[in-house]
Amino acid sequence: MKRALIGVFVATALAVPGAPVTGALPLPGAPKCPIFPEDNVWNQRVDDLPVHKRSDTLIRSIGRDTGLHPDFGSGKYNGARIGIPITVVGKDQKKSRVKFTYASESDKGPYPIPMKVKIEGGKDSTGDRHAIIVDRSACKLYELFALRRSQGRWFAGSGAIWNLESNKLRPKGWTSADAAGLPILAGLARWSDVKQGVIDHALRFTVSETRRKYIYPARHYASDNGDKNLPPMGLRVRLKKNFSLKGWPRQARIVLRALKQYGMIVADNGSDWFISGAPHEKWNNDALRRLRDVQGRHFEVVDTSDLRP
Repeated sequence: MKRALIGVFVATALAVPGAPVTGALPLPGAPKCPIFPEDNVWNQRVDDLPVHKRSDTLIRSIGRDTGLHPDFGSGKYNGARIGIPITVVGKDQKKSRVKFTYASESDKGPYPIPMKVKIEGGKDSTGDRHAIIVDRSACKLYELFALRRSQGRWFAGSGAIWNLESNKLRPKGWTSADAAGLPILAGLARWSDVKQGVIDHALRFTVSETRRKYIYPARHYASDNGDKNLPPMGLRVRLKKNFSLKGWPRQARIVLRALKQYGMIVADNGSDWFISGAPHEKWNNDALRRLRDVQGRHFEVVDTSDLRP
């Protein structure tokens, strides 16, 4: 098993000549590629969906009095940029075979990995070492967990390849670079979105204890605990409607508005209420730290039983 461990649409670029991009705002380095279609589950608003009947119990299991933690920002921490970085490549990038620990649940590839690929936590990280690579020429997403290079070849825990123009999920029971079998890129808070004034997709977050279960859109669990009070992989929560956004710094306010409209999805085991993003020098760390004042009791679990593309 893998170690115990991710509505309003703004068209800003072209997916193919003459055709509008659908889905979340595209990456600046890959403006012709959507980050999944407009009707993808990550890009669907959930502010009008019903509250899950066991919302209070599930929120309590994650931590009613525990604050959000933005696991992204500007500058460096322990010598590495803060967040999960994104590498964009073109058609000329050489592709390599990768030897996987969890080969039976990984896409074989090959993967277009530059020698200077950006790795979460930096090249010397002892953490998850996620690598996210977008091929702008083919609108394909390559994600790897625990990526390392040794003796002239690449090794990783697991890997997944996604078509950014498709809603296709992983096979049932398959992991990805994330424990839940979900794409990481889709759930990252990105500075390029905030610059436009809107995050138009759900965010990825982690909890310390999950259940031996996954629900749509997740495809994989990473727990032996059958306690129904614990959240399954794929659980979606949102900020309550009565939570006021007045007085919040702009960057924090944009994140909070997204959490009201699109919510966030349990994608991995980790620290409770840690939300993920990509590093950027324009993030205001002081503004992001204010998010820690938002606690679990300000959220509710969404009943997503009818949510499909």
